[in-house]
Amino acid sequence: MQHKHNKQLVPFAKQLRKEMTKEERHLWYDFLRTYPVRFSRQKVLGKYIVDFYCAEAKLVIELDGSQHYEDKNIEKDAQRSAFLKGYGLLVIRIPNNEVNRNFYNVCTYIDAAVKQSLSQLR
Repeated sequence: MQHKHNKQLVPFAKQLRKEMTKEERHLWYDFLRTYPVRFSRQKVLGKYIVDFYCAEAKLVIELDGSQHYEDKNIEKDAQRSAFLKGYGLLVIRIPNNEVNRNFYNVCTYIDAAVKQSLSQLR
């Protein structure tokens, strides 16, 4: 992976932490912040900033708004996921509307992904 702390992206990552979307805030403050396995938010990984990252489980969580379903962004997201997967990271994408409508199941899905990833790494 490229240098983990791409110094050029760090200020933007800090800004994104301050300006999280409603769905990112909800997932962070109501689940991930106190999750037993540590997550980081707006983490610089190579040439990307990911929404949430769990180093121990080698897991990336991306929350996708409606713009992610436009043709040009579908390809960009596929390239981004392939880049991250190339370094052994599991990338899960969750639509924003699922965070809003189905929060409990989103949390259950993330918990299962973390536990499965950790069991495969040990």
